[in-house]
Amino acid sequence: QVQLVESGGGLVRAGGSLRLSCAASGLTFSAYTMGWFRQTPGKQREFVGGITWNDGNPYYADSVKGRFTISRDNAKNTVYLQMNSLKVEDTAVYYCAARFARVTSYNYWGQGTQVTVSS
Repeated sequence: QVQLVESGGGLVRAGGSLRLSCAASGLTFSAYTMGWFRQTPGKQREFVGGITWNDGNPYYADSVKGRFTISRDNAKNTVYLQMNSLKVEDTAVYYCAARFARVTSYNYWGQGTQVTVSS
């Protein structure tokens, strides 16, 4: 049974930093591209960024490029989202997700963790 468990969310002031973690189990982690998404009430889920399964290259949405960094530790089956220079508009529930190798859609999702950025 695949499980993705996010942690590290919380309340932070604008300009601050948070690091989210997503621990995966029940899958061959190194064979999965991992992604981060976020969602606010009444809006569609938004892609934040991802990191590939084979060469570990991260890629980002324009809205977070230069502020957020995604990394992975295959030995710990964990993917991270380092968020710096946070803005009020980054407030959302953040989800991690997994897709197998070159499959285009994400098939596993975590339960989400709340990030709130205050002004």
